[in-house]
Amino acid sequence: MPFKKLIPPLKDTITHKGFDEPLAFQKQILSKIKGGTSLFAIAPKDSGKTTSMVISVVQRLKSAFEDAPRALIFVKDKQAALALELEFNLFKRGTDLRVYCAYEEHDIDIQRDEIYTGTDIVIATPKRLNKIFFLNGINLNKLQMCIVEDAEFLFRGHHFAEVTRTPESIGKCQYLIFSTAFDKRFERWKESFMYNAKIINAK
Repeated sequence: MPFKKLIPPLKDTITHKGFDEPLAFQKQILSKIKGGTSLFAIAPKDSGKTTSMVISVVQRLKSAFEDAPRALIFVKDKQAALALELEFNLFKRGTDLRVYCAYEEHDIDIQRDEIYTGTDIVIATPKRLNKIFFLNGINLNKLQMCIVEDAEFLFRGHHFAEVTRTPESIGKCQYLIFSTAFDKRFERWKESFMYNAKIINAK
């Protein structure tokens, strides 16, 4: 998917940032993501994984719609959530897309209320997302994209199990897993809710 095929606000932002054309790995995955394919996107740091993900989400959602989130992105901690929110705020300029971060270091009742008022993209730690969900604080019925950013963190603590619970609560959805390596434990997801997923490995 060349950058010229993006929605105008996104194209303007990319031009302003000086991106002339996709990086090699981005050329491999952007069109597949746009086509709705679930992916394990495996590549070293600085391959453009995060930018690809942000561009793809903004391109897919385009504008605010109703109250329930349509994209859910799992990250390892508060710092990662806030950093990713900054990226989205850069790339969603010219759109009215709403981004919300949910993490442990914040009052859960406030987070639940703020999500309820309406958002398009939720960036969350697995533990906090599950707590909000079980408090009936987030509606996942409209979810179109479920993403894990820098997925290496999943295999520390109970994160893998916490993320695995989420597909049990949603219907048809595109799954995108971004990582620097393909862990054998991902095979469990390929055998269940990601059984049609492709592995794109830059290594």
